Formats: sequence, structure tokens, C-alpha cells
Amino acid sequence: MSFELRDHTADVAVEATAADLSGLFGAVADGLAAAMCESIPETGERFSLTVRAENREAALFDYLDRLIYERDVRGVLPVANRAEVRREDEEWVVDASARGVPLAGLGAREVKAVTYSEMAVEETADGWRGYVVFDV
Repeated sequence: MSFELRDHTADVAVEATAADLSGLFGAVADGLAAAMCESIPETGERFSLTVRAENREAALFDYLDRLIYERDVRGVLPVANRAEVRREDEEWVVDASARGVPLAGLGAREVKAVTYSEMAVEETADGWRGYVVFDV
């Protein structure tokens, strides 16, 4: 699994690939963390979260939006993201965890929001590819 930050007008985009959908969600979330901070200390406690949505794109959006919310409420940068994505009845469920690095002293760039602009979550011959634009 991997990700790359991409220039996108006044925003920042993350393009990620992974062997499976769960790995893709984790890679995009790690890309979000990298968009906010270049150097990440090894501190912080893990926390868990769950989101539910009507489709894969909405699940990714809601997951990333929740990480931004957790950043703001807890005062931490969510890193070392792990996600398990599954279909349950008529909805998509993301059970995830992240290590919350305290923001104090990090000098992190603020990412305001995740957007649906150009969002892609697609299966490829090699696994999964995702593309997400963040408002900075």
C-alpha cells in the first residue's frame, strides 16, 4: 500500500494504491496525515472509530471527515491508520484505528475538509486505487 501527495490548485490531493479496499482506506488516511505534517513523531495513543455509509465513496469521505473531526476534538494528528472496510447489508462499514500524535508543537498544516471533487475509489487489475482532494 502506498500514497503520493499531488498538487491540486489551492488544495492538496492524495492518490493511493493498495492490494485491498481496507489497505486503500488506510493509505489515503496516511496521505491525509502526510498532507498535514512532514515529520511525524512516534508518540501518541491509539484510538478507534467506526463509520457507516451508503456506498464506498461515501464511506471513504465519512472516514476521512471523521479523522479531521478527531484531530480537532482530541487535538491530535491521526497517523499509522488501520482500517477494515466491509459491506454489511445495505451499507459500507469502516472499523478503524489511528495513533493520535499530540498537535502541540508539531507545526502541522491545517487541512480544512475532505471533498468529493474528483474523488475516485476503483478496483484495478493490481488491487485498488483512490484519489481524494482536501481543502486546505
